[in-house]
Amino acid sequence: MPKPISRTFAALLLASSPLLLSACSESNAQEADRFAKVEIKAEPLADGIAVLFGAGGNIGVSYGPDGTVLIDDQFAPLTAKIQNAVKDLGASPVKYLINTHWHWDHTGGNENLGQTGVLIMAQDHVRDRLIKGNDTVPPAAPEALPVITYHDEIKLHLNGDEIRVQHMKHAHTDGDSIVFWQKANVVHMGDLFFNKVTLPYIDLSSGGNARGVLAAAEKVLTMVDDDTKIIPGHGPMANKADLVAYRDMMKSVIAAVEKAQGEGKSLQQVQAMKPAAQWDVNPDAFIKGDAFVEAVYKSLQKPDHAEDHAH
Repeated sequence: MPKPISRTFAALLLASSPLLLSACSESNAQEADRFAKVEIKAEPLADGIAVLFGAGGNIGVSYGPDGTVLIDDQFAPLTAKIQNAVKDLGASPVKYLINTHWHWDHTGGNENLGQTGVLIMAQDHVRDRLIKGNDTVPPAAPEALPVITYHDEIKLHLNGDEIRVQHMKHAHTDGDSIVFWQKANVVHMGDLFFNKVTLPYIDLSSGGNARGVLAAAEKVLTMVDDDTKIIPGHGPMANKADLVAYRDMMKSVIAAVEKAQGEGKSLQQVQAMKPAAQWDVNPDAFIKGDAFVEAVYKSLQKPDHAEDHAH
């Protein structure tokens, strides 16, 4: 993960990163024990489509006569469990993998799957960031890298559906994609949408911006209806009403912070106003109110990429 804005978030993701596991054998043993306790639970969503919950980002699965498509892959120590969960669905082994963004709780299994010949796809910036790494994440192994990348979108015609993968720029990161099954009416939003478990994490160091998170929610709301099943990056399954509430929260906090900035208020003064207080209700959330407000405040200090957010 990039340099965190929350100690809790850092502990959650870095402590479970397979890259950190190699730091020392004692840490390796402790983390292996923690991952040994993780269960991968499947929830069918439509004919040939399911979601897998475990540790890290939620995983989408499409399976059928054209092969199995995985959306994100959590952490490397969980690959075998994920493969078994796919098998339990009655699906063939994973053939394709789409990364919604580059963070290691969504791409940690890339190398394992790449070594088995899985075809990995992602937005251009995902490959770039995996190649470079950062202060806390070393460069990814060649087998972990997407071999097919796209700038704006790509369409897959598999298992009787059209899967539209669309880039949402400068949002959670600069490489986020949504994955929409047109016929089944299911969409995976990656970390563009945290449903009920935490306030949003906006990775400014990876090109993220609060404006883009709001724009992405607005864009997806034009694509869904009351029957759409929405897979968030983290949290339980959602529907349009949940995404509307998320959009409204983003809009409210951004407006409050923008108004305060216009009045010359400092970050500390804006944080003291608690503009996210009514949504900051989960004591176990890995992004709390002050961290979220800081990300919004700093987002609004950056150039507006509104022309790039959505298509």
